[in-house]
Amino acid sequence: MGNLKVNCYSGHTYAEQPRSFEWDGIEYEIKEIEKAWQEPGERHFQVRTKDNKLFQLCYNETQKQWSLIELVC
Repeated sequence: MGNLKVNCYSGHTYAEQPRSFEWDGIEYEIKEIEKAWQEPGERHFQVRTKDNKLFQLCYNETQKQWSLIELVC
């Protein structure tokens, strides 16, 4: 996986709502969060970008690290 930086809205807790992310030097703006769920120690978001690509972002609360999977429709 390449370099990943996520910009997100954080209210009471960190990583409440991702707004955009930079992956391998390309900035992706998130158009909509299609799904959001939590697992022990992790926050997951299925997001659609403005250029209509689908990704799954995961924030690992223990490692304080984001990971990314590109989903193929």
